[in-house]
Amino acid sequence: MKLAINYSLAAAALYRQGKIVVDAFKVPDWPELVAEARRLCPPAVHFTLLAGDGRLAQADWSLVERLLAETATPYINVHIEAHARDYPGIPAEATEQSLIEPVLDNLRSDIQCVVSRYGAERVIAENIPYHGAGSDHLRACVDPRVITSVLEETGCGLLLDIAHARISAHYLGMTDTEYLEALPVQRLREMHFAGLHTTPDGLQDHLSVLPEDWKLLEWVLGRIRSTAWAAPWMLAFEYGGVGPKFEWRSQAEVIAAQAPRLYAGAHALPEANHA
Repeated sequence: MKLAINYSLAAAALYRQGKIVVDAFKVPDWPELVAEARRLCPPAVHFTLLAGDGRLAQADWSLVERLLAETATPYINVHIEAHARDYPGIPAEATEQSLIEPVLDNLRSDIQCVVSRYGAERVIAENIPYHGAGSDHLRACVDPRVITSVLEETGCGLLLDIAHARISAHYLGMTDTEYLEALPVQRLREMHFAGLHTTPDGLQDHLSVLPEDWKLLEWVLGRIRSTAWAAPWMLAFEYGGVGPKFEWRSQAEVIAAQAPRLYAGAHALPEANHA
């Protein structure tokens, strides 16, 4: 399994100095940043495509095509992200099939429009974090039964964000492992990982890895090693980034200390084969 890390100035400097080894820089679908990362290391593009509002067909497909052509990104990712503001007639906490059917219809149609363009084998859907009652996201979009149903019906793969899953599990009253095992892990194609901290504002991800984070990652890698879960092509360390949202959490000492352990863990697993 390959290791990527969020592109940041700190990560770029460490890579240039030979202080970290990664297989790719994970970058958002920003052409200038992709070009910047590409000068150092192969970029893996993370697309900002949202499935759940019924409008994904209107995406800028020319940008997607351009970035796919310029990089070695194997998958087109979408986020399973239904916002309460788009469904004023559906209670945010609703899980009953009769109530959430419009959400399911839009999830299916949005993902299917990507599948129709690129083939189900090249499309992966990411679980988002759910922060409980009052969240702008509908509970239905993080329900493992909904995620499983949509992925099975469209044929696409799973992009598992471990920190997102832990946040959702917390607010759904489930343990981390219960929630993770309920997801369609045999469809796992890519995985994201970062530290999860408890802050005065609640659970916050994209931070440095804590002991409990390492422990859960080892459990996840064990599930993959045992073949209980499918093997993803890549593990992305989602620490650091660019811009005001991420610059304060892009410390070089954190990256230098934690990236090598992740590289070793990722490369201890076999290469994925989803052909």
